[in-house]
Amino acid sequence: MTTNPLNHLSERAAALTRRWFLSDCGIGLADLCDLPSMKHLAMKHFLVALLAFSLSPSVFAVEKPNIILIMADDMGFSDLGCYGSEIATPNLDSLAANGVRFTQFYNGARCCPTRAQLLTGLYAHQAGIGFMEPTNAYNKPFKHIPEYQGFLNRRCVTLAEVLKSAGYQTFMCGKWHVGSAEGERPLDRGFDRFFGIHGGASSFFHPKPGQIMDGREPLAHLPEDFYTTDYFAKYAAKFVREAKTDSPFFLYLAFTAPHWPLHAWPEDIAKYRGKYKDGWQKLREERFARQKQLGIMPQDAELSPVHESSVKWKPEDAGSTDMDLRMAVYAAMIDRMDHGIGQVLAALRQTNRFNNTLILFLSDNGACAESIGKGKADAKPADDPNSFQGVLLPWANASNTPFRQFKHWTHEGGIATPLIAHWPAGMASRSSQIVRTPAHIIDIMATCSDLAGAAYPKERDGQAIHPMEGASLKPLLEGSGELPARTLFWEHEGNRAVRSGQWKLVAHYNENLGDEDVALGKRTGPWELYNLERDRTELHNLANQHPDIVTDLAAQHAAWEKRVGARDWESLLKMGGLDVIKPKP
Repeated sequence: MTTNPLNHLSERAAALTRRWFLSDCGIGLADLCDLPSMKHLAMKHFLVALLAFSLSPSVFAVEKPNIILIMADDMGFSDLGCYGSEIATPNLDSLAANGVRFTQFYNGARCCPTRAQLLTGLYAHQAGIGFMEPTNAYNKPFKHIPEYQGFLNRRCVTLAEVLKSAGYQTFMCGKWHVGSAEGERPLDRGFDRFFGIHGGASSFFHPKPGQIMDGREPLAHLPEDFYTTDYFAKYAAKFVREAKTDSPFFLYLAFTAPHWPLHAWPEDIAKYRGKYKDGWQKLREERFARQKQLGIMPQDAELSPVHESSVKWKPEDAGSTDMDLRMAVYAAMIDRMDHGIGQVLAALRQTNRFNNTLILFLSDNGACAESIGKGKADAKPADDPNSFQGVLLPWANASNTPFRQFKHWTHEGGIATPLIAHWPAGMASRSSQIVRTPAHIIDIMATCSDLAGAAYPKERDGQAIHPMEGASLKPLLEGSGELPARTLFWEHEGNRAVRSGQWKLVAHYNENLGDEDVALGKRTGPWELYNLERDRTELHNLANQHPDIVTDLAAQHAAWEKRVGARDWESLLKMGGLDVIKPKP
């Protein structure tokens, strides 16, 4: 067990308390030392006594931390340097080196469900976003179902609303994606300031008119140097610098990088051009080796095979140059995001808030294998700012090293995310530690409200709300203990999973995606059972060897679905008149 981080916190805060006290008295340390020995002896004794009293542990009170949540969009498990990547992420790597990294932290498999869970501490169905926003064509036929309405309901509270009740200033920059209509937007759900987009994606260089919002008003004119990642970070740093000093703040910075379309600055792309000419097979092997060196994966872990839909890399093929470029642009997007995070860190240091700010970084789902295109833009190269392309399945498979599957699925490749936690004042003794305890994005609400001393309400506008589902990660952050035993659940588009201790039960609705990247096609596949303590990459299905465990976990999942209102995916598709038997090739 490591030493108690609060010991270091007390020492650091004691020095700050001494400086603050003298400053408030109008006296500097040099002034105190220069006081005449006899004439001001009484004054010196008085000040020393007061200083000693102020440093006493019995009266020392830890201030509430500022809290910054940073979320990447469609970023894979291995895409950061501190998780095995070759992509330059020095700012995030520094946070990891001086904080903790989680190796078994889970999200909600896709943009909207993850964000709903992050913001509410509930499962997505409970918050009203069992699938996606109603702007998605496939959500419209069943948006009248409360659990699938596509925006945060009134039976939940947001993290911003809870922290505001505890005296926090609340800011958001970036992607909202949990409600676009009046009454559903960030400023309607607890945030004081907002700069970003209400929907799920946009051009990074040329968003549609009215798509970028500054508060409640669309940004009238985009500057010539506009790039969403840069401006989300710029406004986040601005909000930090302009935050009042008499109360803590909560900042939610939700980047759209590296979500499609692949857009990056030429100078960033140039850093990575040619780095991927050895192909995705080689990249997976190299990243996996680094993950073992870093301690992210155990030495006896097995790398999952290259996805069967990935063609064998042939450098001599004409398409290899395009595929190298495609991954170079993707890497450049992550590189630029890290640069933007550096700007926010600089703002924290400039305002003397860095030490007492808890920073949490994660991704909303695994890397994206969706085939994305917008007509004529498909023919444009990936480095063209007017193109509209995705990174595609083979590279997404590499981004999710060492796991199987992608965004949408509830296998590890779809739901496992890096999580970096950094807080010098509260986690000083936890530098470069790795946490292997399973945890879930529903835990963020419990963690932040716990550290902020905020009470989670039982009602909203006189109506009962769902109780919080998650657990506080404070013991894991401090290194002071473990979480109680519990069972975690997932369901998205018929892809299902349940995690209890070492066991994970998982089933996919369809191996491939259909129209509009929604899971159509054959009905839900059979349950697969994996012992994740020995087989984190889900290669050895033990369902036949342990039918009793399958039966038990499947029953728990069925009970959970009933409790949170998750519906049978096939019945929802039929409700919309969609073909559930023959997916589009």
